[in-house]
Amino acid sequence: MWEYSEKLKDHFYNPRNVGELEDSNAVGEVGSLACGDALRLYLKIDPETEKILDARFKTFGCGSAIASSSALTEMIKGKTIEEALQITNQDIAAYLGGLPPEKMHCSVMGRDAFEAAIACYRGEPSPKEKLEGNLVCQCFGVTDEEIKRVVEENNLTTVEQVTNYTKAGGGCGQCHDEIEALIKLVQGELKKAKPEDVPRKKVMTNIQKISRIQEILEDEIRPSLQKDGGDIELIDLEGNRVVVALRGMCTSCPSASVTRGLIEDKLRELVHPDLFIEEIDS
Repeated sequence: MWEYSEKLKDHFYNPRNVGELEDSNAVGEVGSLACGDALRLYLKIDPETEKILDARFKTFGCGSAIASSSALTEMIKGKTIEEALQITNQDIAAYLGGLPPEKMHCSVMGRDAFEAAIACYRGEPSPKEKLEGNLVCQCFGVTDEEIKRVVEENNLTTVEQVTNYTKAGGGCGQCHDEIEALIKLVQGELKKAKPEDVPRKKVMTNIQKISRIQEILEDEIRPSLQKDGGDIELIDLEGNRVVVALRGMCTSCPSASVTRGLIEDKLRELVHPDLFIEEIDS
């Protein structure tokens, strides 16, 4: 059963800015009913300042799709186009207090819809048209260029993660080998890149850190612990101090210190190099 934050549930039960925007001058549309999720985003942009005066949406999809669309409209209103273009799908997820890993494609859909609306406003081809590429996932119409982009932007390393972020591979599964090859290609290019060539990551807020830590605990760490009757809970984050509580068999395991070290290494690798673990009894 997926866990949803209170903020996500609020944006699902009480979505903001729903409906068409009659005087909009930018419209972006992504997804399709055939794929199960579709989003149409309407924007009213001041042509002199390029400030987003209003934003509305209509979506067909799950609760996470509705909440992500609602959150996006709240995040971009009042910002200039350039300011809003800095918002990533991870920012949308963090704004909602995190998304279940299987629902991250909803945040990607929001980001893509906004970029499509800005392309419409500027009279340019949509980003999806620019990416073109070769079709990899026949079931959900996802190209190799779309997969490479999401792998690079979110540092994805598994086929399951790519499915969570794009739905690619979530149907018949015949494209799994090709998706895995694309992951290796992108990750190889990132490792070869010189430090000065690698885009600098934005400084993460505490909310973003918490969201990312929870995602890693859920995807990378908890399944291994639960196999041996253990578990872990994130209690708090204070700066770079990650407070956790080990549960079940982990509390009496003689290798608990080793487990803490492995968790700390994983969080330093995937979130921030200065993070450190502190275990408490709770």
